[in-house]
Amino acid sequence: MLESLFTFLFKYPRLVFEQGSFVFGATGSMRLAVLVAAAVALYVVWTYSRLAGLPGRDRAMLLGCRVGLVLLLLFCLMRPELQNKVAVPQQNFVAVMLDDSKSMLVADQNGAPRADYIRSDIARVDSPLLTALNKRFQIRVFRFSSSADRLMNTGDLQFAGTSTRLGEALDRVRDEMSGLPVAGVVMVTDGGDNSQASLDEPIEALKASAMPVFTVGVGEESLTRDVQVTRAEVPRRVLKGSALVVDVVVTQTGYAGAKVPLIVEDQGRMVSTQDITLPANGESATVKVRFKAFEAGPRVYRFRIPLQANEEVQQNNGRDRLVEVVDRRENILYLEGEPRYEPKFVRLATNADDNLRVALLQRTAMATSSAPDKFYRIGLETEEELQDGFPATREELFKYRGIILGSVESSAFSPEQQRMLEDFVDIRGGGLIMLGGPRSFSEGGWGGTPLSNALPVVLERGSRNPTVPPVELIVKPTPAGASHSATQIADTAEATAAKWNDLPALTTVNNVVEVKPGATILLNGLPNRGSDQVVLAWQRYGRGKALALPVQDTWMWRMHVKMDVKDETHFTFWRRLARWLVDGVPDRVMVASRPEQLQKGEPLTITADVFDAEFKGVNDGRVTAHVTAPSGKVTDVPMEWTVEQEGEYAARFTPSEDGVHKIVVDGGSKSSVGKNSKDLTRGTAYFLVAPSEAEFFDAAMHAPVLRRIADDTGGRFFRASDTSKLVDAITYSGKGITVVEENELWDMPINLFLALGFMGAEWMFRRKRGLA
Repeated sequence: MLESLFTFLFKYPRLVFEQGSFVFGATGSMRLAVLVAAAVALYVVWTYSRLAGLPGRDRAMLLGCRVGLVLLLLFCLMRPELQNKVAVPQQNFVAVMLDDSKSMLVADQNGAPRADYIRSDIARVDSPLLTALNKRFQIRVFRFSSSADRLMNTGDLQFAGTSTRLGEALDRVRDEMSGLPVAGVVMVTDGGDNSQASLDEPIEALKASAMPVFTVGVGEESLTRDVQVTRAEVPRRVLKGSALVVDVVVTQTGYAGAKVPLIVEDQGRMVSTQDITLPANGESATVKVRFKAFEAGPRVYRFRIPLQANEEVQQNNGRDRLVEVVDRRENILYLEGEPRYEPKFVRLATNADDNLRVALLQRTAMATSSAPDKFYRIGLETEEELQDGFPATREELFKYRGIILGSVESSAFSPEQQRMLEDFVDIRGGGLIMLGGPRSFSEGGWGGTPLSNALPVVLERGSRNPTVPPVELIVKPTPAGASHSATQIADTAEATAAKWNDLPALTTVNNVVEVKPGATILLNGLPNRGSDQVVLAWQRYGRGKALALPVQDTWMWRMHVKMDVKDETHFTFWRRLARWLVDGVPDRVMVASRPEQLQKGEPLTITADVFDAEFKGVNDGRVTAHVTAPSGKVTDVPMEWTVEQEGEYAARFTPSEDGVHKIVVDGGSKSSVGKNSKDLTRGTAYFLVAPSEAEFFDAAMHAPVLRRIADDTGGRFFRASDTSKLVDAITYSGKGITVVEENELWDMPINLFLALGFMGAEWMFRRKRGLA
C-alpha cells in the first residue's frame, strides 16, 4: 500500500530513487533563462514583501507561500531527473542459490516445511519469480549446503544437507560465475550457518568482484513451540568412577514454566534423570546435571529432553557428547612434615579408590648438623621409590600427577627443589595442594618462594608464629563451590547443601584471607569473630592448577562425636578432591582431535603434544598417529612438527566410517625409535563420526546474517513472503552490462500537488484576512 502510494506521488518506485543519481538536465541556454526567471521572481518577491499595511506575521505567511511556489517552478524548469544504470535484458547472468540443507524441512511456514516455498515459488519452471528472472537475465541455478554445485534439474533438490556453510557456498558460486557479466546473486535460505567460519573474506571477495547478493529469508525469525538442548559441556577425559557435574544449556519457546525431565543416557542406558523447569520464552537456562562415569572406555553420553506436544523441531531435543573414561591409577605424592592425624585419614579415604595411589613421605625426624631428615614411606610401588626423600630431579618428581604438601616448612627444600615445585604446576601441568598447619603457608616461610607464585592465596614474606590458639571455622561453600565437582559431598545438590550445613567446625592456624585476582574460592570459613577466611581456593597456573586448603584437621569430618560411624563425608570429600587435583594433568603424549565430532568424509585435524621426561617439547620426534576405525581397520598417519609450538605435531585425516574411532600416537625422539627406549611414549584419544543434526539447532531464520550479506555486497534483503521487487532490484543494481536510463522528475504528480497547495494556501489566507 505505501509502496503504491509512493509510486503514484513520485512517478517511479522507491527503488529507482535509491539506486539512481540525481542530476539537472537543463541545457546551457535553459539554465540562463532559469537564472533570468529567478532574478525576476526574486524582484517580485522583494516588492511583494514591502507591501504596507500588513502585519509581520501575515506578510511572512504570504511571502512563504509565494517563495515556495517560485522555488518549485524553478526546480521544474531545471528539468530534474534520475540517472540509473539498468541491466541490459538477456545480456547479464544471475546466479540463483537454493538452500538444500535439512533445516529447510523445518515446518514453520503455517505448518508447512520451508522447502515447500522453494518447490512451489522458485523450483518450478513456471514459478512467477523464476519466470520474471528469465525474461531479463540468463539464469544459473545452484544448490548449496556445505558447498555449492550447479543444479541442472530443480527436481533434484533433496534437502538432505547436514550442514550449511554460507561462506564456502558463496565462494564456490563466485568462482563459477567469474568472467561473466553478473547482475546479481540470489540466495534463498534460512541463513543458518554452522561452519563457525567468518563471512568477512567471502563478502570482501564478492565486493571486489562486483557481485551483489540479494538474500531471500525463508522461515520465521522465532519459532513458536520448540525445546532445544543448546549445549552440554563435558570433559574430554575423566577417571573411572568420577562424579561429573555437567552444565547443560536449555532453550525453549512456547513452554515457559513447564517441568520436564532431563535424561542422561550412556549409549542407550539411562544413568541419570532429573526434573527441570523450562525458562521464559526465548531465554536459556543452565542446568547442573550430576552423574557418575562407571564404564571405562569411550562413552557416548546423550543429554535429552523428551519430545513435547506440537514441537516445530523434533531433532534438537538432545545432544551427544563423547567422553573417554580412563581406568588407571593416578599417582599422588603426599609430603608431611610432622606427625599428625591428617595424612592417616587422607590415605584411608583414597585407599578405597582403585584409581588413586597416594605415596606418603612422612618426616619422622628433622635434619641435624650430622644427619639428614628421616622419613617414613608408605603406599610405594617399588622399594626404590622416594628412598632418598623428596625427589631431587624433575624427572623423578614429574612422574607424579599430583602433590599434597602438608605442614612442612619451605626451608626443608633446597632452592632447586622449590623451583621444581613451581615447575611441577607450571611446566609439568600437575595439580598441587597445600594443606594448613604450623609449618605451611606464611607460617612456614613460603611467602616469596617460587611456589608462592603458583598458589592462589596471598602470602606474607618471611615466617611468622602461627595463630594461638587455633581458630575454629564453620565451613560453607561459596556460590562457585556449591556446584563444583570437588565439593559435592553427596549425590544430589540438595543432599550436598544439607550436609555442608551439618558438618562440625574445623580449625586453622593460618590466617589466609586474601586470594589472587585469578583465583576462585570454593569454601569459606566463618569464625566466631573477624572476617571470613579461605578454606579452599584454586587457580590455573601455567599448564596446571594449584589449590590452598589452609585447615589442619579435615579428619574431624570423620572422627567428630557428632559424625555417625558410617558417615562417608570425609572419604567422599577427599576422593573427589584428589580426583579433581589430577584431572586434566597432561601425559607425556597428549592427543586431541578437532572437531571432536564430525561426519564421514569431513577432514579431521589430529594434534599431539610430545614431551620428554622433564616435560620439554620434543621437536625431533618421528611421530605417527594410528587411527583405528570401528571396523578394526588401522590407518597410519604420519605427523609433522607444527613449528608454532614446542613439541606440537599435527596431521589431517578423513574418516570413512561412522562410529567411535581411536587414535594412538607414538611419541619420542628419532634416536629412540626402534630401540624400545623408555623415552618412547604413547597417547590416546577418541573421536565420534556420525550424521550431524546441527541443521536443527538454532533453526529460526537468521535475518541479521542475511541482511549483513546483502548490505555489505550492495544487494538487498527480502522475505520469502514479499519478493515482488526482487527482479527490479537486480535490474537497477548497476552491475553487469548496463545502459543509462534517464527518468525525468519535473512532471511528478507531487510537484503539481505542491504547486496547487502553495497557491491554495495563499488564496485561503488572503480570503481569511479579507485581502482577496
